[in-house]
Amino acid sequence: METSDLLKRVRQIEIKTRGLSRNIFAGEYHSAFKGRGMTFSEVREYQFGDDIRSIDWNVTARFNHPFVKIFEEERELTVVLLIDVSGSREFGTISKLKKNMITEIAATLAFSAIQNNDKIGVIFFSDRIEKFIPPQKGRKHILHIIRELIDFTPEHRQTNIGETLKYLTNAIKKRCTAFVISDFIDESFEDSLMIASKKHDLVALQIYDKREAEMPNAGLVRFKDAETDEDVWIDTSDVKVRNSYAESWKTRQLQLDQSFKKTGVDAVSVRTDEDYVKALMALFKKRA
Repeated sequence: METSDLLKRVRQIEIKTRGLSRNIFAGEYHSAFKGRGMTFSEVREYQFGDDIRSIDWNVTARFNHPFVKIFEEERELTVVLLIDVSGSREFGTISKLKKNMITEIAATLAFSAIQNNDKIGVIFFSDRIEKFIPPQKGRKHILHIIRELIDFTPEHRQTNIGETLKYLTNAIKKRCTAFVISDFIDESFEDSLMIASKKHDLVALQIYDKREAEMPNAGLVRFKDAETDEDVWIDTSDVKVRNSYAESWKTRQLQLDQSFKKTGVDAVSVRTDEDYVKALMALFKKRA
């Protein structure tokens, strides 16, 4: 992309997503992603009803009288966006590509994080880690992220969510809020999801296209796998073929939903021809 076109696109994304984060999501984001960590503040004398697990035994022994530890919530968060840049993000049939929706959602979350005084970082992944932008604050940092979201070209086209979650667990030492933004066209990542969700606050945002869920009746059509470049001809006029395709999608979605529930990961699905604002608002209110 030409530099002038890139800067124009960055500015367009900034205006739209910064406005959304400031005018619509500000309060909801703050409520949904409050600081999850607790930091020690002080001790005070034990009062009836206090949790005995909070007793400070060292201070209690010193004064021969029970004292409890008081903790306060850490307000500042570290937010990490895990962005799927595999070949399948280039798909889209109605209003926009999955890639474009991912970019807008990621930018909106980034501005929401900054307005909440949180640090924001990004991991771009395919079947390996393509790029890691360490968490920082500030508008300059956000604009750098948006430029990468728009113009980043991955070296690989396949997907490995499991390895990406392992990288997150190892790379980010303190607990963070991590958004996995992907179409989740992958398998065998539930174990990594479970491990990562115990250390971090994980949220899954699935971006998909209508035609991935249902096949139109368009006669004999050549389909190309965006991640493997494999071609296959399919007779979409065959009702059995279309029904089988739809059932396959439903089965995969059911398995995905079960994985999120089993691992305790909050998740929302957004179709490329739908309003992602409503989906994010529903997610935020669910967590508030």
